[in-house]
Amino acid sequence: MNNIYLGRISSEFGLNSNRVAAAVSLLQEGATVPFMARYRKEATGSMDEVTIAAIRDRLEQLLKLDNRREAILRSLKERELLTDELKKELDDAETLTTLEDIYLPFRPKRRTRATRAREKGLDPLAERILLQRGENPSEYAMEFIDPEKGVETVDDALAGAQDIIAEKLTEVPRTRESMRRYFWGKGVFRSRVRSGQEEEGSKFRDYFEWEESVGKCPSHRVLAMFRGEKLNVLSLKITVPEERAVEIVASNWIENPGSEEGLLIQEAVLDGYRRLLAKAMETETRLRSKESADDEAIAVFSENLRKLLLAAPLGSKAVIAIDPGFRTGCKIVCLDKQGVLQCNTAIFPFMSEEKKKQAGSTVLQLIKQYGVSFIAVGNGTAGRETEAFLAGLDFPGGVSVVSVNESGASIYSASKVAREEFPDHDITVRGAVSIGRRLQDPLAELVKIDPKSIGVGQYQHDVDNRKLHKALDDTVTSCVNNVGVDVNTASRQLLSYVSGLSPSVAGNLVKWRNENGPFSSRRQLMKVPRLGEAAYQQSAGFLRIRGGQNPLDASAVHPESYSIVLRMADFLEAGVSELIESEELRHSIRLEDFITDDAGLPTLHDIMEELEKPGRDPREAFQFFKFADVHVMKDISKDMILPGIVTNVTNFGAFVDVGIHQDGLVHISQLADRYVRNPSEVVSVGDRVTVKVLDVDEKRKRISLSLRGVKD
Repeated sequence: MNNIYLGRISSEFGLNSNRVAAAVSLLQEGATVPFMARYRKEATGSMDEVTIAAIRDRLEQLLKLDNRREAILRSLKERELLTDELKKELDDAETLTTLEDIYLPFRPKRRTRATRAREKGLDPLAERILLQRGENPSEYAMEFIDPEKGVETVDDALAGAQDIIAEKLTEVPRTRESMRRYFWGKGVFRSRVRSGQEEEGSKFRDYFEWEESVGKCPSHRVLAMFRGEKLNVLSLKITVPEERAVEIVASNWIENPGSEEGLLIQEAVLDGYRRLLAKAMETETRLRSKESADDEAIAVFSENLRKLLLAAPLGSKAVIAIDPGFRTGCKIVCLDKQGVLQCNTAIFPFMSEEKKKQAGSTVLQLIKQYGVSFIAVGNGTAGRETEAFLAGLDFPGGVSVVSVNESGASIYSASKVAREEFPDHDITVRGAVSIGRRLQDPLAELVKIDPKSIGVGQYQHDVDNRKLHKALDDTVTSCVNNVGVDVNTASRQLLSYVSGLSPSVAGNLVKWRNENGPFSSRRQLMKVPRLGEAAYQQSAGFLRIRGGQNPLDASAVHPESYSIVLRMADFLEAGVSELIESEELRHSIRLEDFITDDAGLPTLHDIMEELEKPGRDPREAFQFFKFADVHVMKDISKDMILPGIVTNVTNFGAFVDVGIHQDGLVHISQLADRYVRNPSEVVSVGDRVTVKVLDVDEKRKRISLSLRGVKD
């Protein structure tokens, strides 16, 4: 690895260079971010996942820079344009932008006005004008008149020279860099509605006549304007005061503005700015603005997804799950404690009183037959009505009805994953199963769905898809490994997110489990085809085997540290199980006595924490939630106080489900009795909140809510 890169990363992140070198070495050896953060703290200095991922991503950027530099050098060398001075400039370039600026004058391009002028032999004339010796350019331009080349007059010669100057000056790196700063600092988005699009593009009404500073425009408005432009509803431009822009460019080149040569250069600068530089800078500024907005939107999406994936699980309890419907009825499934489908049927409580009575009898019978104490109801169409129907039944004591967010359940039910799981059932059964399993374990079920279908982002379909996929994949991977996975019950999809396990190896693991029965020890994992030593090292600590031969297999203690735990137990003349069960024994251990070359105090502290609560689930305990007795928008009115659940957090506020099929918006200004810069400072996806209704607009289906001054 390039030591210069290690030094740059260390400097940029304020990290110890040896720690960065160790982290980079581990990454190059194939170590995953969760594995390094959890089991290689001595090497990395206890870096967290965010820091390790940032090092990984910065390293990728630097390698990309190197690859581009090599390609440019190769191109210049092949065309015999590479000089020692140019090579040094390229070698010293620290960003892709700087690299491309240096290369721009030499990059093969289509024929331009400047190209044609050079072909006429006017380059020396342009250079002489730029020297600005105080001569009369009309006199020395006569030397370049050549009718055979198409230069018939002095004016022709000077015009051609100006074309060369215009292109030359706009390609100089310092000029382009000053313009970049100017466009970002003084640029203004100007958005206008296209003719005839007023009705079709009504949801972009706020941007029909809109102007805002580029550097200060929040990401959600940037993405909204770009979407409106993409849909041909809006025309969008970035403008700056032209006079000042031309002054900035000219100031770098004109020594005597009043001279004949100065006036020619001034005209060339104006032409070059309008024809070449302004367009290029607008394009670059648009790209920079879009990239910045993408990064912010992706960060919001990732954080929302993390909160959703780490939502409190109900746990191993049998449930009835209902996918509600009016005309087609409600599909019911019964799941056992492990989420295995036991039965399915349909009820029609909204067709007639007789059907309603039959539906009630069916539900009560299933509760009794399968020992169910929780009923999961999807929160889509007919969800609240189904809850009201269930509330009217004479349940046995201890049965609770829980509303479950079903976003993406329809995507899952029609997916290849669902067809593989339930080849003999239709999409309605699969959808109901997904609803029930989301209650039992949100993480295990939601990993089967493309995160973009879950509905917790802002403009997720407009951002850079590659960046979004990578960020969301990192988030899911982090959550799965943070919680840990029961190797004997996990699906192939869940296992594929475990550190070190590819989708194919995860599939092999499930196949081995189905053919040979449950795993009884972690070492048995080595029998799975293609799960070699490297994959075992990366994955073993995140895989749980409950009730197996070794109690440590149910914990997050890595097998490579089992010998340390055994030494502790032997030192205390106790067994490993006794060490786990006895707080007194654990507290009698002096960790410094068990330090090894590979395991320092960070690892030993992690081991002791794990022995206190082996295999503990870091997610919060499940809490029952109940909406108010409201079902449609007509049921709510201004000033009502309602309980709700945060379903999405964006840069402009938070959306809250109050139980009526239409989420309300708590604008950022209504989140707290203080200034809020970032909504995630105040609320997160899944939070239970109490809100006040500010306004209800039934026509536009908008509900305005507030958290200010509302007590839970």
